[in-house]
Amino acid sequence: MTNITLRVDDEVIRKVRKIAVDKRTTLTKMVREFLGSVAARDEVTKQQALRGLENSFAKLSRNMGTHGWIQEDLHER
Repeated sequence: MTNITLRVDDEVIRKVRKIAVDKRTTLTKMVREFLGSVAARDEVTKQQALRGLENSFAKLSRNMGTHGWIQEDLHER
């Protein structure tokens, strides 16, 4: 696990420490869980976007049939 250093307003730290005590946890654990939830939400968002694209491709794709040409035919000089 990696350690990080943050600069946070003293009043914010004081309030969050009180919240942590009320929840029987630590400030460190709350920060760790918050950062984990941000990473998880980002992954969920990416997966939703990917599913949306896949659905769009499935709905909008059309069978173009087989082609009877070769690249050289398209670029005759």
